[in-house]
Amino acid sequence: MSGTSNDTARGVVVGVDIGGTKVLAGVVELDGRVGRTARRTTPGRRVVTSRVEDALVAAVLEAADGRPLAGVGVAAAGFVDSAGERVMFAPHLPWQGEPLRDLLADRLGCPVGLDNDANCAARAEAHHGAARGAASALMITMGTGIGGAVLLDGHVVRGANGMAGEFGHMQVVPDGQACECGRRGCWEQYSSGNALVREARALMADQPSVLVEMSGGAPEQVTGPMVTSAAEQGDLVARQAFASVGGWLGVGTANLVAAFDPEVVVVGGGVSAAGDRLLDPARAALRRTLVGAGHRVVPLLVAARLGPQAGMVGAALLVSGDQVRR
Repeated sequence: MSGTSNDTARGVVVGVDIGGTKVLAGVVELDGRVGRTARRTTPGRRVVTSRVEDALVAAVLEAADGRPLAGVGVAAAGFVDSAGERVMFAPHLPWQGEPLRDLLADRLGCPVGLDNDANCAARAEAHHGAARGAASALMITMGTGIGGAVLLDGHVVRGANGMAGEFGHMQVVPDGQACECGRRGCWEQYSSGNALVREARALMADQPSVLVEMSGGAPEQVTGPMVTSAAEQGDLVARQAFASVGGWLGVGTANLVAAFDPEVVVVGGGVSAAGDRLLDPARAALRRTLVGAGHRVVPLLVAARLGPQAGMVGAALLVSGDQVRR
C-alpha cells in the first residue's frame, strides 16, 4: 500500500480493539485517520469463545461496509504469544491458547495480524501520537483493567514470550482486592475503569451524589461514563473516585519509571478520556512516590493523542505494511 489512504482496489484495512466490555472496529487510513467504525458488546469471559469471535467478525464486516478486506489487525486484551498467533490468556475474555489469528483469517478471507491491545496502542502513539520521536516510552492503557507496553526507539519490546508490559497484574497490595486473573492485589484493581466504578459505588453509600439519581438509586447500575459525567458536573463523590484512581495510577507509574526510566509515559484507554481529572492526581502521586524525584528529570505523564482509537490504529499497523512488528 502507498499514499495516505487505503488502496480501494485491494480493499480496506480494518483495525479492531477488543476488551472486556466492547469490540470496536474501524477502517484505518495509512496516516492514522479512522473512517467508518462499528461497535459490539463483548459477550464476557464465561461464554464459548466462538461468541466473542462472532462479535468481532460482525464488527469488522459492518465497518468495512461491503468493501473488500485487504487485512484486519486485532488488538486483544490478553497475553498474545511471541508469534502473534494465539491469545494465551485473557483475564476478561474466555480465550486460553486460542489460535485467534488463523481462525479469523479463515472466517474473513484476508491476512490477520494479532497483538496485545496495549502493544498496539503503543505502536499507534509512537507512529502518530504522543510518543512520536521519543527514544523510550511507556504506554499504560486504562479500560476495564490495565494494560501496558514498553517502547524503545519506536519499537515495542515484547519479551521472550511476547507478554512484556502486563503492568496491570503487578501486585501493589498484598492480599488485596481479588482480581479476574486469579490473584489478589493487582494494580488494575485500584486504578482502572472497574476500580473507578467500585470506588464511586462505595462512596455514594455515605455521601450525597448525583449518581443516585443517574442510577435510579441502585449503586450496582452505576457505570464508568456515569462517573465521568458526574465529575464534569462537579459531583464530589465522582471527583473523589477519580482522585483515588488517579493516585493509584501515579503510584504504579512511579514503580515503572524506577524500573525503565522512560522519556515519556502515555496513558490511553477509555478511562483516560477524563484527561487532567485523572492525570493531575496521578502526576502528583508520581512525583511524591518516585525514588529520587528531586534528583532526576521526572518523565512527562500525558494522555494518548489518539484517545480510545489508539488500539484500532495500532492494530491496523500490523497488516498495513507501514511498520514491521517487533
